[in-house]
Amino acid sequence: MTENAQQQPASNPELPTQYAPAEVEGKLYERWVERGYFEADAKSEKPPYTIVIPPPNVTGSLHLGHAFQHTLMDALTRRKRMQGYESLWLPGMDHAGIATQNKVEQQLGDEGKSRHDLGRDEFVDRVWQWKEEYGGKILGQMRRLGDGVDWSRERFTMDEGLSKAVQTIFKKLYDDELIYRAERIINWCPRCLTAISDIEVDYQDDNGELVSLKYGEGDETVVVATTRVETMLGDTAVAVHPDDERYAHLVGKRIKLPLTDRTIPVVADTHVDPEFGTGAVKVTPAHDPNDFAIGQRHGLDSLTIMDERGVITAHGPFQGLDRFEARSTIVEALREQGRIVAEKRPYVHSVGHCSRCKTTIEPRLSLQWWVKVGPLAQAAGDAVRDGRVKIHPQEMSRRYFDWVDNMHDWCISRQLWWGHRIPVWYGPDGEVVCVGPDEQPPSGEGWTQDADVLDTWFSSGLWPFSTLGWPERTPDLEKFYATDVLLTGHDIIFFWVARMMMFGLYAMDGEPPFHTIALTGLVRDEHGKKMSKSNPNSVDPLDWMDAYGSDAVRFTLARGANPGADVPIGEDWVQASRNFANKIWNATRFALMNGATVEGELPDPAQMSATDRWILSRLNATVAEVDAYYEDYQFAKLSDALYHFAWDEVFDWYVELSKTTYFAGGEQARVSGRVLGEVLDVTLRLLHPIVPFVTETLWTTLTGKESVVIADWPSDSGFRDKAAEQDIELVQQVVTEVRRFRSDQGLQPGQKVPARLTLDGTALAPHEAAIRQLLRLQPEGEGFSATATLPVAGATVALDLSGTIDVGAERKRLAKDLAAAEKEKAQALGKLGNEAFLAKAPDNVVDKIRTRLAKAEEDIERITAQLDRLPQA
Repeated sequence: MTENAQQQPASNPELPTQYAPAEVEGKLYERWVERGYFEADAKSEKPPYTIVIPPPNVTGSLHLGHAFQHTLMDALTRRKRMQGYESLWLPGMDHAGIATQNKVEQQLGDEGKSRHDLGRDEFVDRVWQWKEEYGGKILGQMRRLGDGVDWSRERFTMDEGLSKAVQTIFKKLYDDELIYRAERIINWCPRCLTAISDIEVDYQDDNGELVSLKYGEGDETVVVATTRVETMLGDTAVAVHPDDERYAHLVGKRIKLPLTDRTIPVVADTHVDPEFGTGAVKVTPAHDPNDFAIGQRHGLDSLTIMDERGVITAHGPFQGLDRFEARSTIVEALREQGRIVAEKRPYVHSVGHCSRCKTTIEPRLSLQWWVKVGPLAQAAGDAVRDGRVKIHPQEMSRRYFDWVDNMHDWCISRQLWWGHRIPVWYGPDGEVVCVGPDEQPPSGEGWTQDADVLDTWFSSGLWPFSTLGWPERTPDLEKFYATDVLLTGHDIIFFWVARMMMFGLYAMDGEPPFHTIALTGLVRDEHGKKMSKSNPNSVDPLDWMDAYGSDAVRFTLARGANPGADVPIGEDWVQASRNFANKIWNATRFALMNGATVEGELPDPAQMSATDRWILSRLNATVAEVDAYYEDYQFAKLSDALYHFAWDEVFDWYVELSKTTYFAGGEQARVSGRVLGEVLDVTLRLLHPIVPFVTETLWTTLTGKESVVIADWPSDSGFRDKAAEQDIELVQQVVTEVRRFRSDQGLQPGQKVPARLTLDGTALAPHEAAIRQLLRLQPEGEGFSATATLPVAGATVALDLSGTIDVGAERKRLAKDLAAAEKEKAQALGKLGNEAFLAKAPDNVVDKIRTRLAKAEEDIERITAQLDRLPQA
């Protein structure tokens, strides 16, 4: 084949000239699903590999965080499938109690109705209708991304099987006295009208007010400060420290509570910090968790002074006011009585907000259901400490232990209608009966079921085993539990990970729900800022998939995935990944047109050129490197290794170095064609778990086989050829150095230059033709004049630039640049040598000057070398 023929290749009927993701991806995915590639067989004798998907909310749509984690889980399961494992990636959705109920209530609100207009049963039916119509949007988007999940096992936290699991474990915990009902302070959302857990409260700094109030009269006066003045209506004591002599005469006495007809006691409690404020605190047991604990210790009454919507219920002139309206009204009333000692506005302090609706939460005494987490949390901590479960990266273990070792009892009841209803019935004479899934609830007059539903995290905490058929000992449960890895964001260690650990160990006789917890960071924009729908930096990944293809989005996300670290991502990075997919396509297409084949055995290394042996040696090293990174969940490093091997070593170096062989034809071209086919075969299989679509198209075209999804994962054959690697490294040094020189002289990449190569006696001699082609170096010819000589890698490259550049003009330009660099250096040295300047200048200014000095010195060295290489004008 001639070079001219290579530049104008005939069209390839099997592979279009350009890769068009939109024409390929959807069809490929449906073919994979139809052929059952992702379906796992519980009866298989293959070793299992299991991942259960963190169930996205039924209200949701695919955002970049989903796309990020799904890409990594898909890569893990695709690779294990290729390695011969019975690979199960189990999909599903969470009913998302509060979030979904809010969606439907908003829909009803648009119709001028509330859930109470419908009643409980009809409202729940309406939510199911909403779920069928709108829910699961994300599942279709998962297909767009290429998720290789087993759709035949799709689960939903409210389906019949999972509901049975919820009822079973509730009954078991109840019988083991690990679930109880008690009146405690909880976080109450006046908008969602339900209790929410500590981890569903977002704290932010708000501009409030700090008001100091005077309680009592005369010598029995105490000043307290509060940011929630309205709660003083529910005060039942003032507390001071037992050792605080200022208040010793008041302890045990009762003082007047302003605006009421009540007196309250002064109690001594070590919880009070005598150094903070006045050393005295108001105690409102029904509206503050710390005050509730003080009240318990001292037998104080708990007076609830607000209803569920935050409206004042205490008798008097403030009854019926909203809590914030009451706050200002009560301050004014206290001011009129001379009870206000001091006011500070604005007073910035941390205030809890509902993570769902952003309403300010209200601590409230409420009768709720609780899980006694002590023994469960202990087991969850021990499983990590004794090595049964590994957290990756290991430094994240501290966050896990901080949570499980200090966990408070978990409030599991929610005042909602959508969710798993608590399986407890109350009788007419105070009877309480917990009913299991196979038991009949009590019936008859006066029997009612508890109105509350369970916290969403209660059912999702069962996910690793309930989705496999528990409480039945199903074949799926026997085969696929425990799951191999939980891959999830570090932000839900508390929400979800700890819950699954507690329930899995409890329900499965001490066997943890997964062997490894691989924690990822969060996806952020290219400047490291959090993405949010309320910010202009929010990105719909479907837009990027439409524009650049799903492979480009996946590769970008994987290449940023360092364990536990946040992932910055910008559109230009997705464009670069699209270019990588195009590079794979074009290089493979070129290879197919130039004899690349997978037919027959690999030739004996003795028949191969040094270039062939080099690329096979590097190929096997890359296989070993990628395998090691996969086992350590180093997705960014393995993606980077594959990128540089494929683009740099295979496409930019091996293919280019081998072109002279292909053009020459003959036996060596056949050998190199087989080597190139082998390299492409293995490289495409290595890339497949991250970029499945383009690799499927190329691999099936190259090999003629059914699908890369079910191909064998490459293994390191052990072949290494250090001598060949050293030879090609020398070639790369020569080419890189001469290219740099050409660029410095302003030569165009394709511009041909006469050159004399002195390679005899070096390992470079067999590669002269390839070096000349890569560098666009012509034979020296008649009248050759070596105007620039470059000694590199033991060889000499002499170039005749007389007909390509104006040496005099180039020397003049470089001399001007050198003078500017020397001036910059002198100015920087002058400032850095000025002690007075250094004493006054900020550190960042000094650092900038040092950077300028280093840059100037580098420029001087570079320009001087360029001048030395130029011939005299």
